[in-house]
Amino acid sequence: MNSTQIFINGQWVSPANGRVLDMVAPSTGEKIGTIARGTAADIDMAVKAARRAFEGPWGQMAAVERGRLLSRLGQKILENEDELTALEALDTGKALKLARNDIKAVARYFEFYGGAADKLHGETIPFLNGYQVMILREPRGVTAHIIPWNYPAQMFGRTLGPALAAGNAAVLKPAEEACLSCIRLTELAAEVGFPDGAINLVPGLGEEAGAALSSHPDIDLISFTGSPEVGILIQKSAAENHVPCVLELGGKSPQIVFADADHGKAIETIVAALVQNTGQTCSAGSRVLIERSIYDQFMTQLSRRFKNLRAGPHEMDLDCGPVISRVQQERVLGFLERARADNIEIAAQGEVHAASSDGGYFVPPTLFRLVPRDHELAREEVFGPVLAAIPFDDESDAIRLANDTDFGLIAGVWTDSGARQMRMAKAIRAGQVYINGYGAGGGIELPFGGFKKSGHGREKGFEALREFTVAKTVVFNHG
Repeated sequence: MNSTQIFINGQWVSPANGRVLDMVAPSTGEKIGTIARGTAADIDMAVKAARRAFEGPWGQMAAVERGRLLSRLGQKILENEDELTALEALDTGKALKLARNDIKAVARYFEFYGGAADKLHGETIPFLNGYQVMILREPRGVTAHIIPWNYPAQMFGRTLGPALAAGNAAVLKPAEEACLSCIRLTELAAEVGFPDGAINLVPGLGEEAGAALSSHPDIDLISFTGSPEVGILIQKSAAENHVPCVLELGGKSPQIVFADADHGKAIETIVAALVQNTGQTCSAGSRVLIERSIYDQFMTQLSRRFKNLRAGPHEMDLDCGPVISRVQQERVLGFLERARADNIEIAAQGEVHAASSDGGYFVPPTLFRLVPRDHELAREEVFGPVLAAIPFDDESDAIRLANDTDFGLIAGVWTDSGARQMRMAKAIRAGQVYINGYGAGGGIELPFGGFKKSGHGREKGFEALREFTVAKTVVFNHG
């Protein structure tokens, strides 16, 4: 794998300026390689290659054949599972077991969308006598994909799978902090026979390659996952060219625990949903809202579980790995320091394993109790292994508290009352609501996206196929 090149029109080539970026292992803080530092010139070449592919062999390929290519890529990924797992764990710092799950998930994305490619049907509309009306679903054309560093392999499949299945040609800009798995996955895509230009990959800095891609005048749709702040910049760039966006911009997702819940099951799931990927997950359940009558009892059990958590290097396969970078480590530790300065009590804290490198970017898993509702721990996305525990009085209070953030991505509700389950599911403003559970093993089939500042548009499932297509109305006047 030559990580210092970019992939355009079916060929690995050097970036226009020949510059590279260092890649650093989060577990040690040491350099592990270099990647190409793509520029606006490289992005322009990639977009032009994608346009030629869309107007040529790729765009003319039958849906069933597109599906077969996607399915073959899914199988190829599974054949290289061990290599991809090791690469993803090294590059992101995530535990090996989580990295392996991510590789299985990216394979599943291509399996799912491979099977869906020829099942994207249009419809007919009853109209006036003498007329026949059809609604066609057509690919948008050239799609731009700007993906984050927390799940690079999964995001490769999550965003490219539906775009390619729908018949678009794609340009992908992976995150500069972690993209080695994306480079290898692009190699595998070339090996299974995707036509030249159908997939193009340009690594680089967000302010250079990413900005050039989001503002390019020949892009037909932008898919972006990242921070709300960058999401605003993406939308402003897209607006200059009247380009639609699918945006997933983070969350402050609540886990809501009522007195009648199964406490043991809830605690295990709440902890897992927070520490997965060291809390660096947009859908992390970073707030636990607990009915006041059981608050102290539940916190005792939750604290006991938190004290047993361990962070360490990816190869140790512990509860948490490092966070992605020194900058992110300092950001998360800043939240902890400010909370302590505000006299918010730490209920429990896990440990960083003694064998961890001093140069690694580790943060101990931390549980705070009685967090004020207006505090930043209760309202802002920490993106680290930090859980804020907040009491609520009754169902109405729980709903107000759950919805009282700028975000609305996911929520978990823990109760045995069927009526309450339905009321809560309807009242919570979030793109996904889980009842007595949280997350669903990647949830490839389940539409995913947010309300409010969590973004707009939907990924995953058949909803993603609709995002990557446009409806065309055809009216026949046959007399």
